[in-house]
Parts: sequence; C-alpha cells; structure tokens
Amino acid sequence: MDRILIVDDEKGMRDLLSIMLKNEGYKVDAAESATRARDLISRGTYDLVISDIAMPDGSGVDVLRTAREIQPDCIVILITAYASTESAIEALKLGAYDYIIKPFDVEELRIVLKNALEKRQLERENTLLKRELKETSRFDDLVGESSAMEQVKALLDRVAPTNSTVLIWGESGTGKELAARAIHGRSPRRAKQFVSINCGALPDELLESELFGHVKGSFTGAVATKKGLFEVADGGTIFLDEIGDTSAAMQIKLLRVLQERQIRRVGGTEQLEVDVRIITATNQDLETMVREKRFREDLYYRINVIAVQMPPLREKREDIPFLANHFLAKYNKIMGKKIREISPEAMRHLTEYGWPGNVRELENVIERAVALEGTERILPASFNREVASRADSGQGLPVVLTDGGIDLETQLEQLRERLMSEALARTHGVQTRAAELLGMSFRSFRYFAKKYNLMEGREPKEGFGQ
Repeated sequence: MDRILIVDDEKGMRDLLSIMLKNEGYKVDAAESATRARDLISRGTYDLVISDIAMPDGSGVDVLRTAREIQPDCIVILITAYASTESAIEALKLGAYDYIIKPFDVEELRIVLKNALEKRQLERENTLLKRELKETSRFDDLVGESSAMEQVKALLDRVAPTNSTVLIWGESGTGKELAARAIHGRSPRRAKQFVSINCGALPDELLESELFGHVKGSFTGAVATKKGLFEVADGGTIFLDEIGDTSAAMQIKLLRVLQERQIRRVGGTEQLEVDVRIITATNQDLETMVREKRFREDLYYRINVIAVQMPPLREKREDIPFLANHFLAKYNKIMGKKIREISPEAMRHLTEYGWPGNVRELENVIERAVALEGTERILPASFNREVASRADSGQGLPVVLTDGGIDLETQLEQLRERLMSEALARTHGVQTRAAELLGMSFRSFRYFAKKYNLMEGREPKEGFGQ
C-alpha cells in the first residue's frame, strides 16, 4: 500500500485530501506545517508527498529539499494558490514531479497521483532489473570449478566490457550460448536485446529474411514489412550459432554487415545502420574449412577477433557433481519435487560416463531422473540405459594384464566397493537385501560396508545394525 504525506496549513485542505486518498486505498499522514512535515519525513518512509508551497513556518520547497535528501526516489507534488513562473521552475529543477495551482480539479489530481506512483513503480522495477542483470552477470549459469572452467570465466570477464567480435567454439552441448549470454550480461549493452539464431537450422532464403528483415511484397507470403534480427538487436548483441553451416552466399552478406555495420532488408533498397555486437559460435574446425575453401578466409578473420574454447565435459569431470546438483535443484523446483541428493553410486555413474553430448546431455539425464525418481535420492535405475549401464565403467579396472602388471588386491577392493554401493542403492539402503543380491553373508556385508563408509548419510533401514 502506497504511503502519502499531505502538508498544508489549512485544515480543510488536509481533511479533503486525506478523505479522498484514503478512499482510494492509500495510507495517509498529514502535517500542518513545514516543520512537522520535515520531522515526519525524517522518521518515516513516504512514496509521495503533496505539499503546499506557502506556509507560515517555511516553504513547500524546503519540504521538497528534505524529502529528496532523505529519500531520493520520493515523489513530491507542490500545490499553491500563488503561482509564479520562477517558483515553478525552481520546484521542478529541485526534482518536484508536478506543480499544481489552486483551486484544482480533484479528478485531475487523482490522475496525476496515479501516474506519478506508476512511474515510481516502473523506476523501481527498472532498478531491480538492472541489479539482477548485474548479479547474473557473474557467470552463475556457467557452473563448474575446474581449472578449465575458471580459465573460460576469466577470459569472458576480460572480453565482456569490450565491443570486440567473439568466436566461441566447442562441441555441441558445451554451453556456447550460455557463454555468449554471459558476455552480453556483463557488457555495457546488457540493458538492450540479446538475440540468438541457429544459422544451420534455416535455409538461405529464410535465414536472410530472419537476419535482415524484408519489405512488404518482396516474396510470396511477405504480407507486411518485417524487421530483421539485426535491427531487433540494435544497441545490443546478436548471437550467430553454428556459423560454420552458412552458405558461401550468406557468408558474403554477413561479411558486409561486419565491415559496414549496415543491412538491407530483402526486397528493399535502403541501407540501415545497425549498432550490434556480434558473437558467433561453431562446433566445426573453421581453420580446416578455410584451407578447404568451405569457409571464407576474410569472414573467418573478422569473426575470430577473440576466440573462446568451451571444454568438453569429459575434460572437466570434476565439474560433473556441481553440474548434476545444479540441475537437480533446477528440476526439483520446476517439477515440485523434493529429492535431496544424488546417491554415491549414481554420482559414480555420472562421473565415469563419457558424455558425448556434454553438458546438455547431462542436463537431460538429470531431468529424466528427477521426473522418474520416487524416492528422496537419485538412483542409477532412474538414468537412461547408456548412463545406467555406465559404458565407461571399466575405468580404473584393467581388462587385460599389462606388461607393467597390476595391483590385483586394489582392483578387487574397488570392484567390491562399487558393487556393494550399487546393491545398497537398488535396495534403498537395506543391508540384508543388498547382501543377498551379492551372495554375501550379512556379517561379511556389514563388515565391508563399515570399512568403505557405505552407510554414511543413509537412514537406518531394515536389517541395519543386526
């Protein structure tokens, strides 16, 4: 509820405004003097102040100064029966929202108040949005603490404040668009549009229309003139994903935009100035494509001013637990689930899998697991077949005896620990049932479970402690 202070030495005016504003749903305080008004403002928070200018102990301009000093975003409206150009100009220069002459129309004042408070709300929301943009510019979506990811974040941090063109390359699913959005989010352009398009997803004709726009009647179906994405992103950033998939003809047009910073709509003749930062991405080896004459060399050098490589997930396995738990929290919230954790055995599956689809594949696996899991822990059974079977699970367990030999006891210990952990996951921590799955005696199972700390963090279940 908005809080309003009325300042006027005339009781009739104070009462009139108080009744009107309370009927409108506002919380209202009243002051009979400038001194009283300054005291109330210093002790409370007001969204808006309505003050008479001429009062026996001071001026409404003094009230205005106090309000702006103590609460800069407070709206102040001054009213007076003795208008002068000089006083109006002074009030507006000091930050008054409006200057109203007595006698005034009550309905008109109501509209002025409504517009003033809506303007204040919009300004607050804009300030909040800018703060959120600044906070999210810390690369929060680029989850990971590996040295590889720290290097990427450090490079993005240095690149973001500049206006340089950036080429992000890496395998599919490594987070190239997230990196592009992080650059935009930390750049001076962050208050403007970030526009993304996959260049490999559209044929040339549609891609040209999407990027540059078209004029009415330029082709069948062009029933109206349409802005292209370069125009939409004016003042902001455009992200051209999979630029390596563009045709030779489209590469020429993109080169022209980079060189001249101008576009021409399909079917149009007018050259339109555009102020955009261009970030491109590819999962292809553009250097090889240039040598093989499949990508223009001049365009390659234009887009490759600063290159950022996104490492594949298999090269930063230490980030998998962070990513997995990040996606667990995300999909818990989306699906209204309350899954507490990923079981140790399930996490082992995740860290040992090869992840050909990188972070995007990991996110899909966790989303599926959250949807299917009926307990408070993610278990391997909730993963898809590839991850559940853990195609790479032979890591650390040699399949052949090498010339250098192996430590058989260590390998057997690792195998026993892994299988016992998996058995506990499948039986939801019930040791007697887990022992039966492995053909072990309960006494032996309990001994090794304690040795490997397999029951740590698990709630006591049937058979535990027997």
